[in-house]
Amino acid sequence: MAKDSSFDVTTGVDLQEVDNAVNQAQKEIAQRFDFKGAEVEIEFKRADGIINLTADSDMRMRALWDVVQGKLIKRGVPVSNLDVGEVKPGGGDILRREVTLKQSLDSETAKKIVAAIKEQKFKKVQASIQGEQVRIASPDKDMLQGVIQFLRSGEYGVALNFGNFR
Repeated sequence: MAKDSSFDVTTGVDLQEVDNAVNQAQKEIAQRFDFKGAEVEIEFKRADGIINLTADSDMRMRALWDVVQGKLIKRGVPVSNLDVGEVKPGGGDILRREVTLKQSLDSETAKKIVAAIKEQKFKKVQASIQGEQVRIASPDKDMLQGVIQFLRSGEYGVALNFGNFR
C-alpha cells in the first residue's frame, strides 16, 4: 500500500505584521489633526494576541479603528481573524475596545471544515481534528489539491492556512 500524503489546515496571523501595522497606526494618529490633544491610545499585547484601543469619544474611536483596520489590511493581516469587541465605557469619558487575534482553529470551526470535506465525498480522503488543526490525508496528491481548492472557496469565519505537506 502506498504511503498517504497529508497536509494541515490551520489559521493565524503574523504577529510581526500586526506589530508593524500598530506602529504605523500610532505614527499616523500622532500626525493627524483630528487627534491632536485627544486621549487616544493603541496598545498591542503580543503575548496575549490582543490590541487595546482607547479613545475619548465615539467619533474618535471609530476613526481610530478605521486607521488600525486599514493598516492591518495593508500589511496583509486577514481581517476575518480579528475578533472585534464592543466599545465599552472606561473611567471618565474614555471608551475602550478590545480586538482579539484568532491564532488557532477553535473546535467549532474545525468541525465545520471536517463536515464540509465529508459532505463533498472526496474519494479516499480522511480529515481528522488534531488539537488546533485539521489534518487531511489521502494516497492521491491530486485529490489533496482538490480539497485545498474546495476549502479556499468556502467561508469558515477565519483565513485558512495550508502547510506541513508530506
